[in-house]
Amino acid sequence: MTIVTLSLNPTIDIASETDIVRPTSKTRTYNETYDPGGGGVNVARTIHELGGKAQVICPAGGFTGAILDELLGRIPIERTIVPISGMTRIGTTIYERKSGMEYRFVPNGPRLSDAEVERCLEAIRDVDCEYLVASGSVPLGAPTDVLAQIAIIAAEKGAKLVLDSSGAGLSVTLDTASVYLVKPSISELEALVGRRLDDETTERAAAELVEQGKCEIVAVTMGAAGALVVTRDRVIQMLAPPMQARSAVGAGDSFVAALTLALSREDDLEDAVTYAIAAGAATVLTTGTRLCRAPDVQRIYDELRSDRPSHPPILR
Repeated sequence: MTIVTLSLNPTIDIASETDIVRPTSKTRTYNETYDPGGGGVNVARTIHELGGKAQVICPAGGFTGAILDELLGRIPIERTIVPISGMTRIGTTIYERKSGMEYRFVPNGPRLSDAEVERCLEAIRDVDCEYLVASGSVPLGAPTDVLAQIAIIAAEKGAKLVLDSSGAGLSVTLDTASVYLVKPSISELEALVGRRLDDETTERAAAELVEQGKCEIVAVTMGAAGALVVTRDRVIQMLAPPMQARSAVGAGDSFVAALTLALSREDDLEDAVTYAIAAGAATVLTTGTRLCRAPDVQRIYDELRSDRPSHPPILR
C-alpha cells in the first residue's frame, strides 16, 4: 500500500559537530551530513527505512530545490516535485561536543504564490492513496486553511488524512474539516486548547477532539514521557524507553511514520503505538538529522513488547 506524504515547506538539513560555539570567531565544524527534510519528507524517509512504500509531494525551487530532488533520489523515494520560483530553504543543526547541546537554525522558507499553492493541491488530487500524511509547517504565502483544503480533498478521495502540524495549520484545519488522525505534541495541544495540561486534562482534551468529530484518533507525543493515544473507545498511554539521547531531530516524524505504517497494515492499535514509540526512541539514538534505523526500531519494539507483563501500558 502506498502512503502519500505532503511537505509544503521542505528543507535541506545540514548537520555537523563542533567542539564549542563562540560568538564572532569562526566555528569550525566537521562530520557534515546533508539530508532531505521537512515533516512529510521525514515521514516518507522513515516509512521507506521501515520497509513500507511512500510517495512524497513537495514544492521545491532554485538550485537548492535541485539538491533536494537529488537527495531524495539517493534514498530513493518516489516523489512529485512541484516547481516554485523561490529557493528551497536550508536548515542547520550544530552539535556542541563540550556542552552536549544541540543548536538548530530553521529559516521560514520561500513564499508560495497562489498559483504554486494550487499546483500543490492539484498534485494531491492526482494521486491515489489510502493514507495521506500532511506534516510540517505551512509555508509563507499559503492560506491559513490550506491544510483544511487538503483534508477536504482527502475526504473526497476516500483517503485517511494524518495531520501533524501546529498553529493555524492545526487549529484552522480541525475547526474546518475532520481528519482521521491528528498528532500534536503536548505543547501543541496546550496551544490548541489555550491552557496548560496535566495527565488528566491532557486525556480529556484529546477525548474532546474525538467526541466533537474532529478526528478518529488523537496521538499526543510527550517526549521522554512517551505518548497518549485516544480513540472513541480506547485510551493507550505508553512510556518511552530510557535512552541516551543524541539528537531529538525527527523523532516526532518517525513516530508519525511508524504509526501510520502500522495502521495501514491493520495492526492492533496497541501494537501500532508500541511500534511508533520504538521508532521515535530509535531516532534519538542517531546524530544530527539522521532518522531511525530499522534494526534499532525492531529491537526496541521487541523489548517493549517483552516488557509488557511487568510494565504494561495504561489501557482504558
